[in-house]
Amino acid sequence: MSSASPSPASARVSDPVQPPVAPSRPRPRTHHGHTFWDPYEWMRDTDSAEVRAHLEAENAHTQARTAHLADLREEVFSEIVSRVRLTDMSVPVRLGAWWLFTRSEEGKDYRVHCRVPARPGDWTPPEVDPGRALPGEQVLLDCNAEAAGTDFFSLGALSCSHDGSRMVWAVDTTGDELFTLRIRDLTTGADLPETIARTFAGAELDPAGEHVYYTTADEAWRPHRLWRHRVGTSPAEDELLLEEPDESFWLGFDLSRSGAFALVSSQSKNTSEWWTLDLRTPGARPVPVLPREEGVEYSVEHCVRGGEDRLLLTHNRERRNFSIVDVPLTDPQAAGIPVAGALTEEAAGARIEGVDAFADFLAVSFRQGGFARVGIVSWSGGAGRGVWGPVREIRPADSALGTTVPVQNLAWDQPHVRVSHESFVEPHSILDADAATGALRLRRRQEVLGGVDTADYAQRLDWAEAADGTRIPVSLVWKPSAVGAGEPAPTVLYGYGSYETSMDPYFSVARLSLLDRGVVWAVAHVRGGGELGRSWYEQGRLEHKQNTFSDFADAARHLIAAGLTTPDRLAAMGGSAGGLLMGAVANQAPELFAAILADVPFVDPLTSILMPELPLTVVEWDEWGDPLHDPEAYARIRAYSPYENVTEQRYPRILAVTSLHDTRVLCVEPAKWTARLREVGADVLLRTEMSAGHGGASGRYGAWRDTAFEFAWLLEAIGAGAAGD
Repeated sequence: MSSASPSPASARVSDPVQPPVAPSRPRPRTHHGHTFWDPYEWMRDTDSAEVRAHLEAENAHTQARTAHLADLREEVFSEIVSRVRLTDMSVPVRLGAWWLFTRSEEGKDYRVHCRVPARPGDWTPPEVDPGRALPGEQVLLDCNAEAAGTDFFSLGALSCSHDGSRMVWAVDTTGDELFTLRIRDLTTGADLPETIARTFAGAELDPAGEHVYYTTADEAWRPHRLWRHRVGTSPAEDELLLEEPDESFWLGFDLSRSGAFALVSSQSKNTSEWWTLDLRTPGARPVPVLPREEGVEYSVEHCVRGGEDRLLLTHNRERRNFSIVDVPLTDPQAAGIPVAGALTEEAAGARIEGVDAFADFLAVSFRQGGFARVGIVSWSGGAGRGVWGPVREIRPADSALGTTVPVQNLAWDQPHVRVSHESFVEPHSILDADAATGALRLRRRQEVLGGVDTADYAQRLDWAEAADGTRIPVSLVWKPSAVGAGEPAPTVLYGYGSYETSMDPYFSVARLSLLDRGVVWAVAHVRGGGELGRSWYEQGRLEHKQNTFSDFADAARHLIAAGLTTPDRLAAMGGSAGGLLMGAVANQAPELFAAILADVPFVDPLTSILMPELPLTVVEWDEWGDPLHDPEAYARIRAYSPYENVTEQRYPRILAVTSLHDTRVLCVEPAKWTARLREVGADVLLRTEMSAGHGGASGRYGAWRDTAFEFAWLLEAIGAGAAGD
């Protein structure tokens, strides 16, 4: 569409309290004998002056409609800021001869990446004073300085060579998730002349600092090529190592913790193929591990036993919830040695999610009873004949309703596994678990300022019953002193339910501003997520996608029936694929909610999935179906598409939030949805961040202000009182 002048209808925004009127220009879309006349598809051209003007008019309208909430927004923002230690640091993590950590400073949006020398054999991280430099401390990258003069800043890679001589880093300054890669000489602090534009996230330096490995994306934002760049040469000479031609597969890679291999993967939603690339051999090429087999997923980790290179394969060939097997590098298809065998027994009910290999032990990540867990496994029986021992679970105190996952484990020879642990009422903690004894050492517990006592908050796990009898977990957190005894409480119900992504419990400083005002925060762990294993995911995708929507509605009905809340005090919230969930329940069960907040919502799925030229579309067919070639998939998605199923009915108040440069869910989707909802009289607001991508504002202060905006809108919509009421 050309940059035409706005039509009189689209320009009618002289009174910002009145919503902008988007002109209807129906365009036909015909597939499988069905024609849909789309009145707002013209909004797809976000480069046009008319579309930009319309989005700006929507922003002005939203600002005018919410102007009376300015004091509440500022109050919530101030509460968030007052509870965060603004000048702070991370727990140092060791790599080679250095401790790496980050600092944050009051008044600044971004982190400063630093390092200090480590003593040989010392695995106790230095105590970092948030306001004072350590002896020998060096700044590797000050993101505040690099972000100066930009409206958006996202760090897509930061990797140091094991000898500490060089660092690769990559930055996106638009929000489109394409990065410019640079190499820094850490002895001088200066960047080398070569830069590589439009790379995908996740570049790595080899241990010697001689080569950079990175991927690039095709026009659909799909990483499909793996490159090797020799430091000091022109990027024009970079070597293409692997290319994935299948548009439904993403190419990715990581370096093994041992430093011996790059582990390269190509994955669709349900199929995997891996290669190993020996970093010790000059000019090595990727070597396949197991051939691609439809429906078989596996991941690869390198380990060493008795001086022999081995591979750990986490796979679903025999067990839906995955198994781990230890096989020779030279013969990956050989019969292997089982790892974590007890977890694969059906009675255990565990979903194995992965394994991290270290020089002397393994750390297995798994999910049991819906919660993320970590266990240590040691070799028993010497270098020859032997077995992997039992899984010794790492169990922080009060971990029953919490999340425990491995983090920041960079060193091959470290004697511990570092984990993070948190729950809805337990602030985020970093702990080192001794691999030999299992003893836990607390390295850092998130400090919550402002006089907050986390003991004042409570959490529990409820179970709602779906229409088909399935029990749906629902997590709850609230402040008992702020919720009237036996009285219905203002409640926010959050949901996602796609991609086998689990909504694990986590502590949120920002959320306290809701809880202190008597709001109950609930999470519906609906089918389509991964909380209860692979079958939980499969029951909420493709032809079973409707379960995701009905589960969420049934979770709302459970909260209402239990007397915890009422429809006029209940809000729904979700983002991205969770925004699709919001749009679906708005159509299917509007009577249950007073308000719906949809962040970067995927609300026009059929139009998007029918366009293979769009970013990420083809890789999505395994998740939703292929409506372009399959009439049944077309009919199925059409039946729940939020945009196409807007009807004449009473809708809850709706706030849609999006970003102009979002490449995952294009801003045209919520823009069209907003216009269509207005046709039927819905009270809907659209807010577009004009300098960001899928994740919204990049700086922490901007992100907190965005949260305060959304929370103020929610608090008014569900009639929550002031803090302390």
